[in-house]
Amino acid sequence: MALLDRLSAVSEPLSRDDVAKVAGLAMLELSEEELDTFTGQLAAVLEHAKDVEALDVADVSPTHHPYPLVNVFRPDEVEVTDVREAALDAAPEAEDGQFRVPPALGEEP
Repeated sequence: MALLDRLSAVSEPLSRDDVAKVAGLAMLELSEEELDTFTGQLAAVLEHAKDVEALDVADVSPTHHPYPLVNVFRPDEVEVTDVREAALDAAPEAEDGQFRVPPALGEEP
């Protein structure tokens, strides 16, 4: 039986080998302790997915958000700003319209 078929089968519990196979496909190396932990966690997630899949949502309309929203954005307004001088004035050191910083990797200025 293929791995995905086995994971979706209701009657068969998830095994450590299944988790190890999925981890291998995801290129994850798991310790024995992690395999034990993740086997239980993944089994719980799959069990929850079965519960969600069993819900009858035929009469529920699709929605992208549970609450009605309105546009909260302000209109774009073009403004002419020159923050360069203010930024350079706030800098510890500036030279020739640029920030002056200490040399990197012991380079000489």
